[in-house]
Amino acid sequence: MKRRVLLMAGASGLLACGALRAREEPAPQEALAPPAWRYEEFEWQDAARQREVPVRLYLPAQAPAGPLPLVLFSHGIGGSRRGYSYIGQHLASQGFASLHVQHVGSDRKLWGGNLLQLAWRLQAAARSEEARARAHDLRFALDQLLAQQPGLVDASRIAVAGHSYGANTSLLVAGAAIPGEPEPLADPRVRAAVFISAPPLHGVSQPERALAAIRVPSLHITATDDVIQVPGYHSTAAERIALFQATGSALKRLVVFQGGSHSVFTDRSGTGGVLANPRIKQATKEVVAEFLHGVLDLGTVDHLHSWSQRHQSLLAHWAAA
Repeated sequence: MKRRVLLMAGASGLLACGALRAREEPAPQEALAPPAWRYEEFEWQDAARQREVPVRLYLPAQAPAGPLPLVLFSHGIGGSRRGYSYIGQHLASQGFASLHVQHVGSDRKLWGGNLLQLAWRLQAAARSEEARARAHDLRFALDQLLAQQPGLVDASRIAVAGHSYGANTSLLVAGAAIPGEPEPLADPRVRAAVFISAPPLHGVSQPERALAAIRVPSLHITATDDVIQVPGYHSTAAERIALFQATGSALKRLVVFQGGSHSVFTDRSGTGGVLANPRIKQATKEVVAEFLHGVLDLGTVDHLHSWSQRHQSLLAHWAAA
């Protein structure tokens, strides 16, 4: 097992991937600020499925006083464990462990090879076999983490989250009941879910019934210009709102940002508007952490009203169940 450990600065520090302007130095308070988060990487192998499961684990920089709540994060199509770093970093800075899982059948390798075959590769990666394998990746990664680092995670405070295809994976792990599925994909250890740009359940008969089976508290995030354009899997923000309405969670919240784009929720900068992009990311990472803290620790999400007030200028819609 290979393992890499790196200590990174928080939002006010210097990031390894960042570029400094000529002769610019951090302010003294920034230089002295303690790091807020760190990460470890593992190259896991699921021998039973003969499938690699690379992961990146974000943790608070300081050793925790007790077991941490955990977020299992699933990337979108063509992504990797190193994506959505702004969410992982923020969650870790707020006292969470955030385990970002890479799905080798639908990861960044899709972008390599013959461009003329890209549409075929994307369609192949979106098939039910890979959708099922991704759900098993999350279960395997959780099993590995609990076994290898006992005491790190509070098994009663586990959530799942994902963007786009990762939101689809999260739907399955959170309890969506797929007719004819040979084995259950839901993980009973998951107590809450965050679905960012969740696509419809393509090819599933009675999708409303499948979504109604989800019972854990859920947060749904999209934007008015959030459009998925994978060939054969087109969907719009309106379909994400309909998915929110069909989800069976007794406690659920919907966030719809004005404008934006589908990729505004990734690490890409500038998409969805140069000015809007960082503001939407800031609001997204805050609401994810505050929602999960409320569900897993407080038993209420009433405090999200203050979040909606802070970001009111960005919101096209904010709704409860």
